[in-house]
Amino acid sequence: MLVGVAIIFAGALLLLHNFGIYNDFLDQYIFRWEMILIAIGTVSVIHSRGNGPGFIILFVGLYFFLKNEFKLFEGINFWQLFFAIMFIIAGIFLLFKRKGIRECHRIGGTISDVDTIDEVAVFGGGDRTIVSNNFKGGKFLAVFGGSNFIMTRSKLAPGKNYIDVLAVFGGFKLVVPEDWNIKISTVSIFGGISDKHRIHTPNEVTQGGPELIIKGFVIFGGGEIKSY
Repeated sequence: MLVGVAIIFAGALLLLHNFGIYNDFLDQYIFRWEMILIAIGTVSVIHSRGNGPGFIILFVGLYFFLKNEFKLFEGINFWQLFFAIMFIIAGIFLLFKRKGIRECHRIGGTISDVDTIDEVAVFGGGDRTIVSNNFKGGKFLAVFGGSNFIMTRSKLAPGKNYIDVLAVFGGFKLVVPEDWNIKISTVSIFGGISDKHRIHTPNEVTQGGPELIIKGFVIFGGGEIKSY
């Protein structure tokens, strides 16, 4: 709903611009690459309820907008400031996500008796083997990193199961059984998710059976779903 409202608002602004209404204001403040980043960051922050890397995109957009429009931050090196803030944010994520990360680093990289994913990959990642007879989905955050989830020995829980993904300059790979019914419902900006898990049985989908739905945002990143 939020993305739909944002798209309608952008279309209305374009319509006003085409009719010559508020052209100076729109050209000076709205139709700029900095505002695109601010819009993406704002949508991401709202979508993740303030718990996600949308603040990074929002910061970059605001930094360059204020610098170019109001000549602020003169004499400040952007990349030094950017990476300093990135390290701070990465540390905060690691602190507040330490329980989920500890569960995902068991011996041999195998997660047993865990029915959900709660994974954070910041400047890194790894391989996770998930064994579950009642997999219910979960959430995954990737910032300049990624992870591979091997679930060939897992079974989906009844009904609809969701994986909430937010990938910014990062991605993921899901290796799943070929008979899983998977739907992709993500918003992709300069990125995307490919589904290649149905190689031999492309049309065999059980109606009303277990279903895995992947939703969220992929920004300058991507994902892949496949089976062996």
